[in-house]
Amino acid sequence: MLTTPFEKHTLSMSVLMTPDKANFSGNVHGGDILKYLDQVAYACASKYCGHYVVTMSVDQVIFKHAIAVGSLVTFLSSVNYTGKTSMEIGIKVISEDIRKGLATHTNSCFFTMVAMGEDGKPTTVPPLTLQTEDEKRRFKAARKRREIRLHGCDCHEEEPC
Repeated sequence: MLTTPFEKHTLSMSVLMTPDKANFSGNVHGGDILKYLDQVAYACASKYCGHYVVTMSVDQVIFKHAIAVGSLVTFLSSVNYTGKTSMEIGIKVISEDIRKGLATHTNSCFFTMVAMGEDGKPTTVPPLTLQTEDEKRRFKAARKRREIRLHGCDCHEEEPC
């Protein structure tokens, strides 16, 4: 049996965007990208903590550029932050025109995933070991986003946040 040579807190996945993923304008349907984002977040979080995980929230999915059918789309993900039972997974999406050799950063987003134990209840995740300056920066930014999610909305029921 082999052990994985890859880092436990990162994951990349590339997918060729085929015609069956086209929307009415001929580009890739945003819903297909959202599905891939959720799958990548699941794989990254589950790989890191070694448990089944569920999606708790999705932050800041902004489509900056359309993705053309025929593009090779790469999802670069990392565990940015760990709490007691949850993790923030950051995902950067790069769309590559293979024929022209051009790559475009189409969007980035953040998923909060919760680890689930065999009993179906949230279970603890290992703390994240920060080694690089980028990892430290991402952890700090993720902690701030978490605080905003948990405490940032102090509104009344009849007023939207």
